[in-house]
Amino acid sequence: MERRKNIQPKRKIRKGDNVMVIAGNDKGKSGTVLEMQIAKNRVIVEGIRMVTKHEKPSAGKPEGGIKKTEAPIHISNVMLVDPASGKQTRVGRKLNEKGKLQRYSKKTGEFIK
Repeated sequence: MERRKNIQPKRKIRKGDNVMVIAGNDKGKSGTVLEMQIAKNRVIVEGIRMVTKHEKPSAGKPEGGIKKTEAPIHISNVMLVDPASGKQTRVGRKLNEKGKLQRYSKKTGEFIK
């Protein structure tokens, strides 16, 4: 019997990338990816999907209060913004001149850092 391997597909988006929201309440907004949640297929984008959290006063934070923070958004609802053109683009992978696989913009054909 063959053993199954738990292989996750390569992600098109990485931490630090500039992305645009293509679906949901924040459609059309863009920001930088702050955190990736690989197991849940979600990303946290700076300034997108802001939610309010109520913090109870504690010894560390005696003031407590209401705090605005970013919530995760599904990875399928964001699209990479091409650094060259500034527009959203699909991402592919191809070999660069050094023989390594690297991401590239399907719109302009240029490699992404």
